[in-house]
Amino acid sequence: MKHAAITSSRLLARTYDALFKQIAPIEIAEAWDNVGLLVEAPTPRPNANRVFVTNDLTVESLDEALADPLVGVIVAYHPPLFSATKRLVLSNVKSAIVLRCAAAGVSILSPHTALDNCFDGINDWLISAVRMHGVKQVTAVSPFNAGLVQMLEKQGHNGALGVGRIARLAQPQQLGTIVQNIKDFTQLNNVRVAVPKANHSDWKSFNVTSVAVCAGSGSSVLEAANANLLFTGEMSHHDVLAANARGCAVVLCEHSNTERGFLTGPFLEKLKSVINADGESAVSVISSAADKDPLFIV
Repeated sequence: MKHAAITSSRLLARTYDALFKQIAPIEIAEAWDNVGLLVEAPTPRPNANRVFVTNDLTVESLDEALADPLVGVIVAYHPPLFSATKRLVLSNVKSAIVLRCAAAGVSILSPHTALDNCFDGINDWLISAVRMHGVKQVTAVSPFNAGLVQMLEKQGHNGALGVGRIARLAQPQQLGTIVQNIKDFTQLNNVRVAVPKANHSDWKSFNVTSVAVCAGSGSSVLEAANANLLFTGEMSHHDVLAANARGCAVVLCEHSNTERGFLTGPFLEKLKSVINADGESAVSVISSAADKDPLFIV
């Protein structure tokens, strides 16, 4: 069956509905966040039928997206517009990105914490790194209120709903084994580990009974978690010390390394499936090749 050409304005509507009405309801984003439609191109690119997914919308990933004439919508996980903006000028890198997108006819959507907090989102993906250890229960670190959970369940969002995730292990596991599984899961050669001082010389034998995760920067979420291993992208020096002082080990993978694997894998496939479920003309979904965590270990 030959599909009719899609209009760029319809591409934006279909992507918005798939992302914020079916995958990651916009209602569950954090109040401090800037989630949703951030840039609506006044003159959409003609015949665009492609969605471009990136963790961070940098100059490099934007160049990559705009070089493809079929890209009409960018899904930038981290919102490129976050703080209040009083002027749009090319001398500011953030506003220059917005201006270039608008001029090129490309719109921008950002799901950020809505995609963290939803069922089967980033934090559910991240906690799956420890599921091989015999997880008996997964819950949210901070669950939503009952009314919101009921609304989400009626929409078919069932499971752990809220901020962060905690996995209770069926049996204690050694930290060394869990760290290796995290490295395999994230495809990283190195991660950063901190353990309570008494365990420094034999950190691999530290017994883990529960794991709390929060993608990205997890300090504010994980300080409330009742778990003895905290797994996130980044924490401040003093937050790591505080966690160790209360008997918790910490594993840090750098901020976007706890997010990108989901965006380029499960999320990409899910967005492609949901956006094309309406039977309209086919939409392709691709991920950025230029997008990388800015930090690396040498």
